[in-house]
Amino acid sequence: MSVLGFRMRADAKKNYEGLLAVAREVIAEQGVDASLRDIARRADVGLATLYRHFPTREALLEALLQKALSDLIARSEILYRSDLPAVALTTWFIEATTFVHVFKGIVDLMAEALADPGSALHEDCKNLRAAGTKLLRSAQQAGVARKDVDGDDLFALIGAAGWIGDQPAFEDRADRLASFIANALMCPPQEGDSAGSS
Repeated sequence: MSVLGFRMRADAKKNYEGLLAVAREVIAEQGVDASLRDIARRADVGLATLYRHFPTREALLEALLQKALSDLIARSEILYRSDLPAVALTTWFIEATTFVHVFKGIVDLMAEALADPGSALHEDCKNLRAAGTKLLRSAQQAGVARKDVDGDDLFALIGAAGWIGDQPAFEDRADRLASFIANALMCPPQEGDSAGSS
């Protein structure tokens, strides 16, 4: 490859990564319906450049979310291997809720993707649900999580907690309520547990 060709590819990659970084900021501020023109302007590129990398809003959201979802899935595996089951589940639940809250309006998009096998995000959302289910089952098998909750419930609760954070009237209590829901997944301590384990 010529030096010019290499430079062009490097510039294209830089534009792509820059657009994603700016899009993440703008969508965090404005939600999933954020103006593509605003994203291009803030990234200091023309709208044509944005469309060359991301032909549709959906393509841009998919690129953003696939990376974020992959990171959250990888995080679940780290927690699964390194933490106590109760800590792993509650920590991951709060982190997943924070992710949903950062991308305002993403709850509907994820629910639609999960129900639509043709969606580019379908597999990622399925894998996210499976990651949460694995942590939940581990906590259930350890006897520290409620048995009447399954992976679908957990995914729905993440969406519900994220939705709370999207509402201006509830935003100031979103973190507290996410922690409340996470703790509600746990079994209440039984009398005599300490004595029985000594």
